[in-house]
Amino acid sequence: MALITPFVSVAISILYTPFLLLILCVIFLASIGKSLGVRKLYVNILLKLFEYGRQHIEVAKKIQRSDSSDEEEEPPVPNDKPPSALIKENGINGTKMTVIERDEILGPSPELNYKRSSSQERVQNGHKPEQGKGENNLDFHLSHCLDLVKAGMEAIIEDQVTSVFEAEELRSWNLLTRTNRQYEFLTWRLTIIWVMGFVVRYMFLLPLRILVFVFGVWWLVVSTACVGCVPEGPLKKRLNRAVALHCFGFLSRSISAVITYHDAHYRPANGGICVANHTSPIDALVLMCDNCYSLIGQRHGGFLGLLQRALARASPHIWFERSEVKDRHAVARRLKEHISVPDNPPILIFPEGTCINNTSVMQFKKGSFEVGGIIYPVAIKYDPRFGDAFWNSSRYGMLHYLLNMMTSWAIVCHVWYLPAMQRRPDESAVDFANRVKAAIATRGGLVDLMWDGQLKRMKAKKEWRELQQEEFSKRLKGE
Repeated sequence: MALITPFVSVAISILYTPFLLLILCVIFLASIGKSLGVRKLYVNILLKLFEYGRQHIEVAKKIQRSDSSDEEEEPPVPNDKPPSALIKENGINGTKMTVIERDEILGPSPELNYKRSSSQERVQNGHKPEQGKGENNLDFHLSHCLDLVKAGMEAIIEDQVTSVFEAEELRSWNLLTRTNRQYEFLTWRLTIIWVMGFVVRYMFLLPLRILVFVFGVWWLVVSTACVGCVPEGPLKKRLNRAVALHCFGFLSRSISAVITYHDAHYRPANGGICVANHTSPIDALVLMCDNCYSLIGQRHGGFLGLLQRALARASPHIWFERSEVKDRHAVARRLKEHISVPDNPPILIFPEGTCINNTSVMQFKKGSFEVGGIIYPVAIKYDPRFGDAFWNSSRYGMLHYLLNMMTSWAIVCHVWYLPAMQRRPDESAVDFANRVKAAIATRGGLVDLMWDGQLKRMKAKKEWRELQQEEFSKRLKGE
């Protein structure tokens, strides 16, 4: 111990100055919105590291299989693809989502071959025709409902709703133990790489990111307070846009965000409504690094309330009290008032109402599609190899989620701006919402689901169960 203490003090004294200079350099570059390209270089190095790890995992698996040829067969290597009948691949990074391939059971189904027999056939079979019945009667067999039994068993094993609220499965290990595959102790090389990565993420990146985050929040509060002192007019709007882009770009450094924007000429314009799929609370941060938006949501207290009040000083955001959130008419009225002012920033809305796991898009609430105006769709797709951006709010609190973000390798995502869309004269709000949702799902490589995301917290509506019963009843009648 007597020898270790002087060694540690000397090491700290040597590394203190370079580390302090690095922190000041990072804060300065972030404050002026400049980058030296270090984050993209860092991401490229990680990709090569992941590939190196994958090759070692593959070699180690082959050695294990050769050594234990008499034992039970090992599961496939992470990079191998399972049978195509059980896998649907989506996204831009080769991620996968395992689903059971199902047949659609609602509506007419050729598999249900309900047989109608004439009275003569029934007499030949020993059945006496019933009085008052038509010429044709319906033969019902117990096997007619087997397809519904099959669909019910599939839903119990793996339903489409539950699977989108779990972290998506990776095709290769990303050296993080929070994934569903853990190979940190498979070989000594992988163990050394994992330990080095742990030290880098927790001992170097985490303190640096926390410092950038704290400074960024303080800078956002001070900057928006200064903008709030400027009288209303074009100057205040220009200052607000510059401050918003600057502050949110600064905050994105706290999670090492690498964001690629596509089709920037479709970027949402003032006086419209921007709708996007929802994966994480940082979706707003990702979008506001490239454009200025007005936000809508419930008024909070504490830290979130501090940020809401800070943002409201500089820009027209819409915050509701808890008692007003479920008042659809009040929400629609506030939205119409906002988009009726051409100079107001586009308002950012996530119509799903809850976070989905970066593989699918669920039902869009129709409220934001009833108020009129121009809709600007945006598709967001995260690369889960560097860090899982999905927030499972039923499992992790906000602080735990932020810790996961700051201890991940990075947050890498792609944003696609889509052409503006308007509601057609003969189109209902629900049909318009589904059309916008389908466009976002197609562009982002996501699965388009009809289910309501609120099924995460509530039971299925009685109307949905009755619809299933009505459809089955019609099919039994041969309609």
